[in-house]
Amino acid sequence: MSPTTILVVILIISVVTYVFDQVLDYINLKALRPDIPSDIEAFYNKEKYEKSLTYQRERMRFSFITSGFSFVLSIAMLALGGFGWLDGLLRPLILHPIALALVFFGVIMIASDLLTIPFQWYSTFVIEEKFGFNKTTLRTFITDKLKGYVLGALVGGVLLTLLMYLVYWIGPNFWIWFGLVAALFILFVNMFYTTLILPLFNKLTPLAEGELKTAITAFANKVDFPLDNIFVMDGSKRSAKANAFFSGMGKKKKIVLYDTLINNHTTEELVAVLAHEVGHFKKKHIVWSYLISIVQVFFVLFILSRMVFNENLSLALGGQHQAIHLNLIAFGILFSPISGITGLLMSMLSRKNEFEADAYAKETFDGNALSNALKKLSVDSLSNLYPHPWYVFFHYSHPPLLQRLAALK
Repeated sequence: MSPTTILVVILIISVVTYVFDQVLDYINLKALRPDIPSDIEAFYNKEKYEKSLTYQRERMRFSFITSGFSFVLSIAMLALGGFGWLDGLLRPLILHPIALALVFFGVIMIASDLLTIPFQWYSTFVIEEKFGFNKTTLRTFITDKLKGYVLGALVGGVLLTLLMYLVYWIGPNFWIWFGLVAALFILFVNMFYTTLILPLFNKLTPLAEGELKTAITAFANKVDFPLDNIFVMDGSKRSAKANAFFSGMGKKKKIVLYDTLINNHTTEELVAVLAHEVGHFKKKHIVWSYLISIVQVFFVLFILSRMVFNENLSLALGGQHQAIHLNLIAFGILFSPISGITGLLMSMLSRKNEFEADAYAKETFDGNALSNALKKLSVDSLSNLYPHPWYVFFHYSHPPLLQRLAALK
C-alpha cells in the first residue's frame, strides 16, 4: 500500500476503535439501576448505594473527557505528521539509530504523561477524594511519578535497545531472539515482582503472629500450597480500596494482603480470598496464562518482522526516511484490531478462571465466607453492580459480582 493509503487505514482504525469504546461506555452508563440486588441488601444501605451510582456516573463521564482528549491528540499527531516531524527534529542531533529511537520514544512518553497529569491529578485528588478513596498525598503522587519515569527508562530502555539491536543486527529473524528475551523477562517479573519492584513503591511488612497468620498457614498446609512468606502491604498509603495476591512461580509463594483488606474483613473472609488465589495456582491458571502470553508475544513479533522494514509505514506517519521507531508506532495501530481480538479471548479465559478459582475456594474452605468477602469488596469500592453485558464481554477480566455470587450458590 502507498503511504497515503496506509495513513487512511490507520486513521480509520483509530476512529472506529474510539467510537466503539465510547458506545460501550455509554450503554454501560445507561445500564446503571437504582434497585439494590437482594443478595447484597444486608451490605448496602440506600444512601451508600446512591453514592455508588453517583461515583460510577462521575467516573464514566470523566472517562469520556480524558479519552476524548487523548483521541484528538492522537488523531492530530497522525493526520498532521507529528511523529514524522519529531523524527525529523531529532535526526540531525542524534546520529545513532538506536539512540535516536530511545530519545524519540522517551520524548513521546514523557510529553504524553505530562499532558495527562492534570487529568490524573483530578481523578486522584478530586473524584477519588470526594468519595473517600484517596489516601495519596501530593508528595507520594510526585515521587510515584519520578520513580515511574526512572523505572520506565531503565526497563523500557533496556528492552527497546535490545529490540533495536536485534532488528539491525539480525534482520527479519530478530523476532525469534527477542521473543526469547521477552519470555525470560516476563518470567523474571512474575518471580521477582514482589521482591524487587513492589518495594520501590510500597512497604511490605511480614504478617504478625496471630489468628490470621495461623488460619492462613493452616489452610496452606491443608491444601499443600507452598507458602513462603505472608506480607502486609501499605495499600492505604494511596487508596482505601483493597486487594490481595500471591507472586512467584517456583516452589515458594509469597502472599501479599493489603492492609485495607485486613482492616475490613474477618479472618474467615480473608482465608476465603486467599483460597481463591490458591485456586488459580492449583488449577494451573498462572502457568497457562504465562504460556499463552508467550505464544502471543511470538505471534506479534513474527507479524512485526514482516512489516518493520517497510519504508511506506514511516512515510505514512510523516517521516522523510525509513525509521524503525516510526514503523513500530504504525504497526501498533495497524495490529490493534488483531490484538483486540486476542485480548477479548484472554478476558474470556480470565473470567472462566475466576469462576474456577471461586469454586475451588468453596470446595476447600467456605463458599459463604468468600461470598461475604466479595460483597464487602464490591460495596467498599462502590463498584458497578449492573454492568452492561456487552461491556462485560469486551472489558471485564473478572465476572460481575452478581454472576460470581450466583455461581457460588
